[in-house]
Amino acid sequence: MTVPPPPIEVRGLVKRYGELTAVDGVDLTVESGDVYGYLGPNGAGKTTSLRMMLGLIRPTAGTVRLFGRDPNANAAALDGVAGFVEAPTFYPYMSARRNLEMLAAFDGDDASERIGWALDTVELTGRAADRVGGFSHGMRQRLGIAAALLRSPKLLLLDEPATGLDPAGMRDMRLLIRRLADDGMTVLLSSHLLAEVEELCDRVAILRSGRIVYEGTIAALARGAGTVYRLASTDDERARAICTAQPGIGEPKDAHGRITFVGDEAAVAELSRSLVEAGVLIHELAPQSVTLEDLFFSLTEGDGAAPAAGPGSPATAQAAL
Repeated sequence: MTVPPPPIEVRGLVKRYGELTAVDGVDLTVESGDVYGYLGPNGAGKTTSLRMMLGLIRPTAGTVRLFGRDPNANAAALDGVAGFVEAPTFYPYMSARRNLEMLAAFDGDDASERIGWALDTVELTGRAADRVGGFSHGMRQRLGIAAALLRSPKLLLLDEPATGLDPAGMRDMRLLIRRLADDGMTVLLSSHLLAEVEELCDRVAILRSGRIVYEGTIAALARGAGTVYRLASTDDERARAICTAQPGIGEPKDAHGRITFVGDEAAVAELSRSLVEAGVLIHELAPQSVTLEDLFFSLTEGDGAAPAAGPGSPATAQAAL
């Protein structure tokens, strides 16, 4: 039995603008049914990557395949693919429905028959007759997804869909994307809202300076980083020195009146013995949960973020925690 190609397969993707390398050798695979987070600080190359995936700009080098087809060589590669890069735009003096009617006429086929369903899916049916110029930012974002849904896509690419939304708008966007994924759609979303990504995404790629420094599940990234512990004692200065000298304990850092460090259970047990023998009494020594935000900053800031460490390198994540 032949295995169908994945919705997105990118290999060695490069985009240069003169001497500037915006995207530098990106490899990633988005599997069918994924909600896939494409993460990175501003200027990391996320939007440029999405433009190449959608065939809006040509790569300098490398390949993009959408369901096994090259969007730069074959317009049919975009069949079953939809989304938006940066903010979706509409005619502000027209109603939401009229905007979708114009887009459906451009798409052809039976897109016009899906307008009512698309509006209902994004919960804009009650505002379909209103001018888009009066819509909030969140409503325009949802209308952008409605426009994408006219194509009845199997793959949806969204660039920062929750940017600029208030908490209620972010919740609504999260629920909408989750609902689409539960209905079988594959979703790739670029975002810097890490708490949202942590709730939504099955797998992530983290981009820094145009290169992927991690690709995989959030759980695997957390395991690779090791367990983070927090320590409070009767003599934190002395405790920090003992932590630094203790084998198997990562470089300790100050955090909100506590010392934090990375280590395994055996190393932490030996550390507690060393502290007591040195006359340092322990007020608190406990593991703490690591968020995607912690892991993201460990890979994209400071010396620990050097891309040469390779995707998913535990040493990279540990060094900056």
